[in-house]
Amino acid sequence: MKKLKIGVIGTGHLGSLHVKLLKTLENCELIGVYDLDLARAEKIAGEYQIKPFKELNNIFDECDAVSVVTSTSSHYEIAKRALEAGKHVFVEKPITSQIYEAEELVKLADERNLKLQVGHIERFNPALLSLEKYNLNPMFIQTDRLAQFNPRGTDVAVVLDLMIHDIDIILSLVKSEVKDIKANGVCVVSDNIDIANARIEFENGAVANVTASRISQKKMRKMRMFQRDAYFSLDFSDGVSEIYRLVPPSEMGSEHFISFGEMGIGDKKKMVVYEQPQALEINALQHELNLFAVSVLENKRPVVSGEDGLKALKVAAQIINEIEKAGIK
Repeated sequence: MKKLKIGVIGTGHLGSLHVKLLKTLENCELIGVYDLDLARAEKIAGEYQIKPFKELNNIFDECDAVSVVTSTSSHYEIAKRALEAGKHVFVEKPITSQIYEAEELVKLADERNLKLQVGHIERFNPALLSLEKYNLNPMFIQTDRLAQFNPRGTDVAVVLDLMIHDIDIILSLVKSEVKDIKANGVCVVSDNIDIANARIEFENGAVANVTASRISQKKMRKMRMFQRDAYFSLDFSDGVSEIYRLVPPSEMGSEHFISFGEMGIGDKKKMVVYEQPQALEINALQHELNLFAVSVLENKRPVVSGEDGLKALKVAAQIINEIEKAGIK
């Protein structure tokens, strides 16, 4: 089997997870790690019997691809250097902190025929993957992503830290252009926006109400979607989804756990059913890293491309701009 020679740049909490999981992938050969903190890089390298690189350019010399798991503010510089060195790039979300930076990375990857994948991990959450067989066409979406305070990530607004997960999912589900955005938010414990709410309206009439906070007492990662004849409830923390649908009596099957009766008469009669799709038992981070390797080895478009990361970043930037225009601090 051909393997992708890959290195990890950044060995913090998330970077160490990348190292651990890349070591388990049969289609990858983990070459080594680089970190500004050489002692940290050497510690992780020792644990997994890989090479610690003292210079960033040296890791490019020995790898076909790199996984960039550093602070958001450094994504652009590192990813650009990797692409210029002819290396495929997996970069954690958000793709960059500035739109022009993301645009340049997308253009560079395209010009050099290199794969650029963005680590929007919730695309691979079992709760969302369990809905693949359903025809999703949501017209109203409500998301709540709440987290307890952690200094890690406060170098950017909560919109880029947490909300962007839901923005990316929403943009992948609603097949329409954004029409208008209204938003508000406030800085509470950091110098950046710590809690935010946005209303995103689309050209096809769909609406998403998105809330994110990193100063909550308890964690919550939920999404509710409503469309014609169906309601979907996703819990990203537990990795499960629940569905309430209206179906013709002829479509009733064993997968429908509960029937709540019927609506309508004659040919228009439908049954109200509850379903809980079986969730795949997968590690979302391992799955997305594997798919990145597949995209490189089989020359396929990444599941979450650089263009996808750029679209999410543009919406996030507009939300931040709306909050700042309101003068909320």
